[in-house]
Amino acid sequence: MGKYSDDTTWDDVVPLPQDDGGPNPLAAIAYTDEYSEAMSYLRAVMAKNEMSERTLSLTEDIIDMNAAHYTVWLYRSEILKALNSDLSKELEWLNETALAHQKNYQIWHHRQLVVDRLDSCKGEADFISQMFELDAKNYHVWSYRQWLVRRFELWNEGELEATEKLIEEDVRNNSAWNHRFFLVSGSKPPKTEDKPVVEREIHQVATTNNKHRFAQEAIRTAPQNQSPWNYLRGIISAANMPISSQLEFVNEFASVDSEREDSVKSSHALDLLAEIYAAEKEQSEKAVKAYDLLATKYDPIRANYWAYLKDQLSQGQVAA
Repeated sequence: MGKYSDDTTWDDVVPLPQDDGGPNPLAAIAYTDEYSEAMSYLRAVMAKNEMSERTLSLTEDIIDMNAAHYTVWLYRSEILKALNSDLSKELEWLNETALAHQKNYQIWHHRQLVVDRLDSCKGEADFISQMFELDAKNYHVWSYRQWLVRRFELWNEGELEATEKLIEEDVRNNSAWNHRFFLVSGSKPPKTEDKPVVEREIHQVATTNNKHRFAQEAIRTAPQNQSPWNYLRGIISAANMPISSQLEFVNEFASVDSEREDSVKSSHALDLLAEIYAAEKEQSEKAVKAYDLLATKYDPIRANYWAYLKDQLSQGQVAA
């Protein structure tokens, strides 16, 4: 007795049970009866390459029981294509499925295939926001969002503003910082106000007279948060500006010229300060002091790394 064996619409199908290695398998997988039956019918219809409404329904049933079964997802995608199914309805079902299985990769790969075929990203930003309300650092959602930006040229469609909002909510949202840098360093950003996105961002972050620099203000909020420091480095590098241009700002959080206890408020600032000094031969003694402080007090877990950079410095090689 079972859901499919009792359904007359499946009378023409001979189920193919899983072969675990004979009547007495060494390590049989403990599937539920419902799942075993559904998979037996799936094997049978896949063997015939059947593309029908009932096979589509079967894949939905199996996905509800095991959303990580990538073979079923691929088969479902082929069925949708063969039947020329309403993909907007597929997205509605995917919304419910994604909310129920937040960490599942296959859902987002399937969604990418569906949206690509629809050739429209309408409503996707709203659903992504809904997902981020549950987990603003969901890796699969962020990967999908980057695909959307590339696929539909969304470089300047409110994406920067969206990252600002998420970072304001959680300055330690590394995923939002990563997406922001992806946007400003994108290979084909459109022009707005006669300036590419990356140029406007560099102006905001790197100019000396701008009091509203996004990364710098985020650093002031949480000096020991590494993400905005990395972001700042990336923007400076993208602008082909010398890292020394940030010396005045870095000195707000780290100094090797003072013996005061609060002279270093961030190990990441001290790291950047060491790099600035290492790039200038006349400042090599300060770079050595910064590396020593990192190794002995502010980041001792990477003492060997700081010792290596210090050794490179003594050999006349500037650390990258």
